[in-house]
Amino acid sequence: MKPWIKRTLIGLTSVTVLAGGLAACGHRAHYADGPASPERVAEWRGKAVDRVTRKLDLTAEQRQKLELLADKLIAQRSAMIGQTPNPRAEMKALVAGEKFDRARALHLLDEKTRALQLTTPEVIAALADFYDSLNPAQQAEVREFLEKRRGWFHRG
Repeated sequence: MKPWIKRTLIGLTSVTVLAGGLAACGHRAHYADGPASPERVAEWRGKAVDRVTRKLDLTAEQRQKLELLADKLIAQRSAMIGQTPNPRAEMKALVAGEKFDRARALHLLDEKTRALQLTTPEVIAALADFYDSLNPAQQAEVREFLEKRRGWFHRG
């Protein structure tokens, strides 16, 4: 192979690898700008409800119970975030000083625990109402889905 062809191919390959690497690593996560806006959460909620409705072939009554469950989950999420405009900044503040701010960390833990204790019974009730409204075939589909998707790295 002639040297100029070899150099050209190596150059093109290098440019392709560089462009591919930049494209793969240059994206930003959907949460990079802080917590999701209420509009984005509503969009995700709508897509999730539509997808579950389609996959399980839900009736109108079942869809209504699913929407109530989604509302309760979003309310719980909001309660967990609390009044903080930037939860990540709050976590960073724990390690900003020379020593870890233990008192602030315990206070954050208390806030989040109280939020969970207040909202979780409603979420459990809504989930139970939704699941109990499903017919046996739909319940089997839910169990099968949970079995196939056993955690973050077990993608089915």
